[in-house]
Amino acid sequence: MNAFSTHNVTNQAPPLPNGNLFRGDLALREAVEREGAAGVQSELTEIGETMARPDIIELGNLANRSVPQLRTHDRFGNRLDEVEFHPAWHELMRLFARAGLHCSAWANPGPGAHVARAAAYYLCGQVENGTQCPLTMTFAAVPVLRRHGAEIPDLANTWLPRVLSREYDPRFLPAAQKTGVQVGMGLTEKQGGSDVRANTTRAEPETSTGPGCAYRLTGHKWFFSSPMSDAFLVLAQTAGGLGCFFVPRFRPDGSRNALHLQRLKDKLGNRSNASSEVEFADAHGWLLGEEGRGVPVIVEAVNSTRLDCALGTAGIMRLALRHALHHTSHRMTFGRRLTEHPLMRNVLADLALEVEAATTLSLRLARCFDHLGDTGEDALRRLLTPAAKYWICKRGPTFAAEAMEVLGGNGYVEESVLPRLYREMPVNSIWEGSGNVMCLDVLRAAAKSPESLTVVFDEIALARGGNAVLDQTLDTLRSEKLGEAYARRFTAALVLAFQGALLVRFAPAAVSDAFCASRLGPERGGAFGTLGANADLLAILQRARAE
Repeated sequence: MNAFSTHNVTNQAPPLPNGNLFRGDLALREAVEREGAAGVQSELTEIGETMARPDIIELGNLANRSVPQLRTHDRFGNRLDEVEFHPAWHELMRLFARAGLHCSAWANPGPGAHVARAAAYYLCGQVENGTQCPLTMTFAAVPVLRRHGAEIPDLANTWLPRVLSREYDPRFLPAAQKTGVQVGMGLTEKQGGSDVRANTTRAEPETSTGPGCAYRLTGHKWFFSSPMSDAFLVLAQTAGGLGCFFVPRFRPDGSRNALHLQRLKDKLGNRSNASSEVEFADAHGWLLGEEGRGVPVIVEAVNSTRLDCALGTAGIMRLALRHALHHTSHRMTFGRRLTEHPLMRNVLADLALEVEAATTLSLRLARCFDHLGDTGEDALRRLLTPAAKYWICKRGPTFAAEAMEVLGGNGYVEESVLPRLYREMPVNSIWEGSGNVMCLDVLRAAAKSPESLTVVFDEIALARGGNAVLDQTLDTLRSEKLGEAYARRFTAALVLAFQGALLVRFAPAAVSDAFCASRLGPERGGAFGTLGANADLLAILQRARAE
């Protein structure tokens, strides 16, 4: 200690150790095996090890500190409409593309393919979330293109093989000259937001009308996600109503398409990812499906993105929990480690319950996508996708704030990752349908397909007899009258019951009993850290600390 030093640094937690994000997550490992993807555990173990490396984690920090820059024109006045990213962004995109986040379940279909991809997405989300946006949209575009794009020129020979490629190619070139491509979306406009039927962008046919025909688009999009993508799914009005279009960055003759980027959004979070405003000036695009069927066409893609919203939020929760557990295991206060204080132990255990419930539900939902065409799984998917997206994403900001508070001032500064995680949380709740939209979708699914609600109730009933509070909750849910004003209340109760049932069936009693008592029973509180006296806090934390 030199003459000018005033103190020694003590009682600080060491850096979070590398570990392995997959091996150290017991709830995730069990869900992967249970939901049908046991055969890919070695691949997930490799991803889990990579995502815990300090150099990979630092890429996420760099990508968020150095935000994208828009270049509208070159120095001679020619339009560029290009976005420049930090090299860390491109490294993460290469890494995540190699992991197949955008394509694996479509390129290598089979039992457990969607569950395996969901687990990989959850693990990669613990490094950086902005890069997940273009990968999610590309993934979601595949079934839409396969179902509705057969008549698009070069779809089979040029577009789909490159969408399914695990090569990340950031070059701004026509698709045929690249090794891999991405697909973004342009849905909302400033006057309508979620009400896409209020869109004013117009699409006029170049010659003939109908599926696969070329149109010219004129108008704007208020949120144009991942503007450096190679093509976009875009909603625009036609003579026959709202249509969905496949709009490439380059025209068939190789010239730049008339997608004029106006500015990049200055966002709360998700800052590594570019979101833009755009004007279409007779932009070239091909119609997917029939005129007037734009919403049903795009909904197929949106359902996949909503699953990723839940998965991404669950992954961020897990990372925040890891930091909270690590800090409290080392920090000393009042003569004891933080984790030895009963009230702190209650907070940590409560956070751990939330993570396990979100993870378990998300992987169960992913299994629905592995059984498309199965009557029961399709019914479950229709109702559970918006419900899970609503509740898990709604819990995210509160969860991140509590985890930050566990670290106190150390968690509030930017050198820790907690502020970035906190800012990241709201986007998944807002993107692809806000909370009200999700809950109204739940009501619509229940009204349009009453069997969906029956299937959900029947799966909850598989846990009957395992927890009295859950049994009573199910009986109450069955008698609920559905109404718009109470849609949030019903959706939350439905998700909590489904989560409780999964935990009763598959988690240790210490986890399921504490979850049901604190989320469904009279003991439930309004904040984390309010578990009752019967909760086995040590057992819950031991499971969360499997690593």
